[in-house]
Amino acid sequence: MTKEEDNNNNSTINTSKKKSIIISLATVLMFAAVMAFAIYEGTKNTVTMISNGEKEEVKTHAETVGAFLNEQEIKVGQDDYLSHTADASIDKDIVIEWTEADQFTITVDGKPTSAWTTSNTVEDILAKADIEVTENDKVTPALDAEVDAETAISVEKAYEVTIFDGLEEKKVWSTSTTVADFLKQHKITLGDLDRVEKEMDELILPGSEVKVVRVEKVTDVVEDTVKFAKETKKDDTLLKGSEKVVQKGEEGLVEKTFEVVKENGKEVKRELKGEKVVKEPKKQVVAVGTKTVVASISRGADKKAAAPAPKKAAAASQPAAAAPKTTKTAAPAQSSEPSSGREFYVSATAYTAFCNGCSGITATGINLKANPHLKVIAVDPSVIPLGSKVWVEGYGHAIAGDTGGAIKGNKIDLFMPDRSAALAFGRKQVKIKVLD
Repeated sequence: MTKEEDNNNNSTINTSKKKSIIISLATVLMFAAVMAFAIYEGTKNTVTMISNGEKEEVKTHAETVGAFLNEQEIKVGQDDYLSHTADASIDKDIVIEWTEADQFTITVDGKPTSAWTTSNTVEDILAKADIEVTENDKVTPALDAEVDAETAISVEKAYEVTIFDGLEEKKVWSTSTTVADFLKQHKITLGDLDRVEKEMDELILPGSEVKVVRVEKVTDVVEDTVKFAKETKKDDTLLKGSEKVVQKGEEGLVEKTFEVVKENGKEVKRELKGEKVVKEPKKQVVAVGTKTVVASISRGADKKAAAPAPKKAAAASQPAAAAPKTTKTAAPAQSSEPSSGREFYVSATAYTAFCNGCSGITATGINLKANPHLKVIAVDPSVIPLGSKVWVEGYGHAIAGDTGGAIKGNKIDLFMPDRSAALAFGRKQVKIKVLD
C-alpha cells in the first residue's frame, strides 16, 4: 500500500467518524427537542371552548380567559355573552362559552330602532332595547316567540279611546285599527237597527270617540178622548139671552196604536198605525131663548093722577100771562113691599140707556129708549134668573131684564130714565125680593 493510498484510507475513516458524530449530535438534539416539546405540551391546560354553539378542545399555556381569547383571536363585543370574566384564571378542564350578539330591528309606532343581544325571544330583545310594553300594546311576533336577526319586530303602543254604548260611557285601550275590528275586539255587537256614528273602515286614532246608538221600535197603545159636538136650538119658551141644556154632551173614546222609534231610550219618532173607536161621543143640545119680555108697570098703585087745575078767566082787557115753565126730574116711583118672595140684600147702582153709544136694548130685548118709564134691573142670571119679577127697596116693582159685565153675584143695576138720576143714585145696599 502506498503512502498515498494510506492517506486516502485515513481520510475516509475521519470522514466516517465526523458523520457519525454529527448524526449522533443531531439525534441527541432531536430527542431533546422532542422531550422539550413533550414537556411543553404536557404542561398545557385543556380548555373546552364553545363558540356560537360549536364545541372544541384547545390546549393552552394562557393563564387567564382574556389571554386565551386573544390567543384564539376572539374579540368579545360588549353585548356578547361570555361565561367568564377576562381576568378569570385558566384551570384544568375549564369550559368557556362565548356567543356573539346579533342585531335585531324593532319598529315602535312606525319608528325603527335596534338592539344587540344574544337572546332570541321577543320579550328579551325588547327588554334589551329598553322598550316597555303593557298588556294592551300590540306586539308582533308574540312576546314568547323565538326569532332570528332577520325577523322584523313591531310594537304598537295602546292609547285611550272613549266608547259611548247607548247611555253607557267607558274608557278603553286600543291600538291602531278599524272601527269594525275595534268593536269586535271589545265584544260590542250591533242589533239590526243599531248604528255607529263612524264608518266601519275608519281608523281609530288617539282620543277618538266611538258612539254606538242603540235603536229600538216599540208599539204604544194609548186612549184619547174625542170632543163632543154642540148643537143649539131656538126655544120661544125661554127668554132671549138665556140658555138651557136639553141633552148633556159626553166625550167619546178612541184607542190609537203608534209605532215608536227610540234612540238610546229617547223617543225620536212616533207614527200612527191605526185607530179604534171604543166609545162614540154624544152631542150636547142647548136650547137658546128667543122670547122677548115686554114689561109694563101699573101706575095705579104707585101714584095718583093729579086733577086738572080750574082755569081762571083772564081779564078781557089784558091777555093772559103765560106761567113760566119749570123742569124737574122726578125720583122713581115706589110701591109697597110685597109680603112674599125670596128676600136678600144686594149692592145697587143705577144706569141709563140715554148715553152716547148706548143701544138701549136689554139682554132680553126690551127697548128702554122707546119705553123710558119701565122699571128694569140688570142682574147676574145665576143669582136672579132673567125675566123674574122683583121688588126693590126704594125702586118698587120691576123686571130682571138685563145683564152687565160688572154685575156679578149679589149686585144689581137699576134703570133710570135720565143720566142725572142715575148719577144721583150712587151705590146703596138695598133689600130685594124675587117674586117668581
